[in-house]
Amino acid sequence: MEAVPYVPIGISNRHVHLSQKDLEALFGPGYQLTKMKDLKQPGQFAAKETVVLTGPKGEIQNVRILGPVRGKTQVEISFTDSFKLGVPAPVRESGKIAGTPGLVLTGPAGKLELQEGVIAALRHIHVPPEFAEKFDLHDKEMVEVEVGSVRKTIFQHVLIRVSDKYVLEMHLDTDEANAAGVKNGEFGKIRKG
Repeated sequence: MEAVPYVPIGISNRHVHLSQKDLEALFGPGYQLTKMKDLKQPGQFAAKETVVLTGPKGEIQNVRILGPVRGKTQVEISFTDSFKLGVPAPVRESGKIAGTPGLVLTGPAGKLELQEGVIAALRHIHVPPEFAEKFDLHDKEMVEVEVGSVRKTIFQHVLIRVSDKYVLEMHLDTDEANAAGVKNGEFGKIRKG
């Protein structure tokens, strides 16, 4: 019987990645993030710290910061969050923030008017090289993933990201997961488009 490439699903709620400079602007000089819990991807963690996101139409409080700090600040929200804030977040691959909208971040030590960096993350799969080789998957390739049962959905345009630093996991945002009726830890079936 032929092996089928199944992938565990991780659902990403809204979150913020901060540069050290922006972290210090929001929390004070020399500030370091406090790890709350490790995430599935090695070295990544949810911090205890949160910020407030403010856009032209509204705000969202207690938005979790993910660590470690990055070179550039990035805010990842869902389309539902986008409507609430009044910020038209484009679908982008993580890190591709040029030309994206900004918003205001508020922390305990200050406010930061972000000029760009707000995205709705492009759905993607973190793939370790052995899995990629076994199932003929290539970095930057787009695939389809079949998920769910009662509300079975086929997600198209799912980006493959291959690295020896990754643990196998597909990332969907809360809107995508809710539409398909899937939960953290459920599995999707990867299909070549």
